[in-house]
Amino acid sequence: MKKYKKDRYISGVITAIFAAAVILPVLTLFVWSFTQRWAWPYIIPGNFSLNAVSDVFEKLKNPGGVLISGVVLSLITALLSVIIALMTAKALLFYNFPGRNALLFGSILPFIVPASVFSMGVQLIFINLGLNNTLHGVMIAHLIYSLPYALRLIMDAMSAIGEKYEEQARVLGACGIRAFVDITVPMLLPVSLTAFCMAYIISFSQYFLTLLIGGGRVITFTIIMVPYLTSGNRNFASAYSLVFLGISVIIFMLSKKAAAISNRQLKTQLY
Repeated sequence: MKKYKKDRYISGVITAIFAAAVILPVLTLFVWSFTQRWAWPYIIPGNFSLNAVSDVFEKLKNPGGVLISGVVLSLITALLSVIIALMTAKALLFYNFPGRNALLFGSILPFIVPASVFSMGVQLIFINLGLNNTLHGVMIAHLIYSLPYALRLIMDAMSAIGEKYEEQARVLGACGIRAFVDITVPMLLPVSLTAFCMAYIISFSQYFLTLLIGGGRVITFTIIMVPYLTSGNRNFASAYSLVFLGISVIIFMLSKKAAAISNRQLKTQLY
């Protein structure tokens, strides 16, 4: 009993430390959003201001503004990443074809190639293809960069599941596509939602890639936020950072809720 209480105490302390590590920076951002000047070593800010909050609301009140367009761009990119990753993972895991190893190696290049090098290489190709300075060019660039992350997550889960369930469905008369869509895809839905969130965050947080491929014509929320972060304008940077964080948390919560529902439905179907 004493050991159990001690373990619970240690667990509580560790949890409190991690919670403080997350909550305190967010509280600091919240205070800075309403602060014009906060000089060292004063604990309380010297001057309060609503300029940053007003600027954020001015950007948000437009239904077709940069926030909505940036979120929609990232959501579409994440959805395409998951769809392509599902098909690519199946091909790489269960089929042998010419160039398979090269494709498998190419899928890890965004992990090892610096973003600046990757962006400049993509820009040269997009200029020749006429995709530079266009919205669909930015979306394709985001897709190229976020797809490997979704692919790795889905490949690991699909490798663990294997083909045994699809083989049983084909024995019962289902075609290959029907077995994949009705059996494998629902089983991969929780990890697909995780991959969706990962791809969304990668796309939504892209600054240099969006700026380079978009040529300053495609404006997203990150394009507006990052200059405030680098200029030292802390109140505006904090306000925009809170919006960025809030949107990401909402996407993750919705994804987690959808994953829980899919897990319950899958268990009901299996048992």
